[in-house]
Amino acid sequence: QVNLVESGGGSVQAGGSLRLSCVASGNFYAANCIAWFRQAPGKEREEVAGVYTAGGSTNYADSVKDRFTISLDARKNTVYLQMNSLKPDDTAMYYCASRFGRCTGAAEDFPTWGQGTQVNVSS
Repeated sequence: QVNLVESGGGSVQAGGSLRLSCVASGNFYAANCIAWFRQAPGKEREEVAGVYTAGGSTNYADSVKDRFTISLDARKNTVYLQMNSLKPDDTAMYYCASRFGRCTGAAEDFPTWGQGTQVNVSS
């Protein structure tokens, strides 16, 4: 069982940066993938980026490639999402999620979720 707590959201202007954190407590290695999802009002929850806890391989949605970076600090049981060059379209609630399986998939493939952290990007 893994418990996830996100932090780091806030309000920024377009072009700005934020770093989100996801702290995993419990059996960190019960899940081999930790991913960030986001959900904007009226839209489906979509995966933004994922990282494998063993090896550190990553994957990204096309919409955030070259702007967002996911990273893992295993000593702190923490996964980060560095978000640069933010756009108004990045405005959403951002969630951390984990699963034992592939690091790409639909939201329903991930059984464990944090409570979310809100990101607002103004133009």
